[in-house]
Amino acid sequence: MSAEFGGRTGRQGRLSQWLRGRRPKQAPDEGGREALLLAAADAGLPLAPAAHPAAGYGCSCDRVGCPTPARHPVSFAWQTQSTTDRAQIERWARHQPHANFITATGMVHDVLDVPLDAGREALTRLLDAGIEVGPVAESDDGRMLFFTLTRGTPEDEDEWWPCELDCHPETMDEHPGLRWHCRGSYVLVPPARLPGDDDRTVHWVRGPEHPLPDPLSVLEYLTDSCARHAGEQPDHSGTAWPIRR
Repeated sequence: MSAEFGGRTGRQGRLSQWLRGRRPKQAPDEGGREALLLAAADAGLPLAPAAHPAAGYGCSCDRVGCPTPARHPVSFAWQTQSTTDRAQIERWARHQPHANFITATGMVHDVLDVPLDAGREALTRLLDAGIEVGPVAESDDGRMLFFTLTRGTPEDEDEWWPCELDCHPETMDEHPGLRWHCRGSYVLVPPARLPGDDDRTVHWVRGPEHPLPDPLSVLEYLTDSCARHAGEQPDHSGTAWPIRR
């Protein structure tokens, strides 16, 4: 009896080891990744898993010629999947230890997305003027993200600023100036890694503990800075980049 029990125990031990080997390996939580994601969720930013960099400039989605490597959601159902539920986000973060995360805009918050130099100038001017500024993130691909309350869907549609980003939020090259991520759009939420060999990231400049401001309170400063910097950066034909909204 004891021998049979011992044999069964041995088989169970080997089975347990095999099952442990089948579980996803967890990477070290460098920089408190999970804590930062949970802080964003606690601030009301709905999150969903996204792709991550692979093989230099590649993408974990394995799509040949992925046009937006490491910048897109994993699931086509990202809008309904996005959540602030801590338990769900913890499960995603632990079972997908290399994944980036996106936050869906137009639900609780919008994001005003501007060129980095223009954003830094505007942020300095906003703080100097004593204007409330909410969470702000920098992306090492040259953008700055200002998180604000959402405009939602006003009764008067003329008071809502839709843009092409609602359908194609990742088309950065076509929107060098101000980009307003609202209903139907998304952005990478810190901490996120970008493709390349130089450890590029998306990181907080001002964390999600700062209350979300009304977008109109920062819009004037952002558009003004974008207009100035657009005039300083000519395209290949020598004309200034346009500011698109």
